[in-house]
Amino acid sequence: MERVLWGLLFWGIGSQFAIAETPVPDANRAYQYLKDVCDIGPRISGTEGMLRQQKMIADHFTKFSAEVRYQEFDVTHPQTGAPVRMKNMIVSWHPDRTERVLVCCHYDTRPFPDQEATAANRAKPFIGANDGGSGVALLMEFAHHMKSINPKLGVDFVFFDGEELVYSKGDKYFHGSEYFATQYRDNPPENFRYVKGVLLDMVADRNLNIYIEKNSYKYAPEVTRSIWETARKLGVREFINRQKYEIRDDHIPLNLIAKIPTCDIIDFDYPYWHKRNDLPAACSGKSMAKVGRVVLAWLDEN
Repeated sequence: MERVLWGLLFWGIGSQFAIAETPVPDANRAYQYLKDVCDIGPRISGTEGMLRQQKMIADHFTKFSAEVRYQEFDVTHPQTGAPVRMKNMIVSWHPDRTERVLVCCHYDTRPFPDQEATAANRAKPFIGANDGGSGVALLMEFAHHMKSINPKLGVDFVFFDGEELVYSKGDKYFHGSEYFATQYRDNPPENFRYVKGVLLDMVADRNLNIYIEKNSYKYAPEVTRSIWETARKLGVREFINRQKYEIRDDHIPLNLIAKIPTCDIIDFDYPYWHKRNDLPAACSGKSMAKVGRVVLAWLDEN
């Protein structure tokens, strides 16, 4: 396995130094996972595409001996009023550890590309390569490296359903993360607690630039600073140490309801946000690998 050495620290003349090793995600493999996800087509909550994706994710992580479980609930379809079965997926590493960190993403896709200028284009399928697929693909790539790092904390990958089951303005966002956060608050687990979290959303832009998201710094300043400091140590310049966007995302319920300090890693300069050309061709495995390298190193430090 390819690895990178960083963090060379010296203590005086003739003294010792310490080296921390961090695994480097495979950019080509991560990109192939992204294409595999997108080959399913739209993965709208409650549809056949989502069911196929759930099976793919469960099969993948089971191969790596991770613990896979579901958090199921129903919401009302905003158009038909029918119940929609939601499934948050939770993949656990070191399930015996009582203090844990969340690494999460949403894995549903928007029902249609609402940011297109014409009605004809808004009626076309939305594949959601970066917005919905990139977090899934990167966590699938992480499975190859979880035995190569040794965090003190247990790690849970959480795939949130229903982040954007949104057909018109006013429809509710964040079904999965809000349900997860509410359950954690109202029915706190007896044998563990989450001490921090990181959300991965749109991390595959070919022209990657990740600024500090303002709500992340507001609600989880220590977590946010520590991630950008890890990026600085690694020399990953795409993590820009400046605040730019204020975004409502799945980290909001985690911070405000569950009180889990959580940072959103998001490239909101992506030109195809909620557009029909949010396709693998607009994405980069190298970008995912850079984000993954930072997150894996950050996990290894915690």
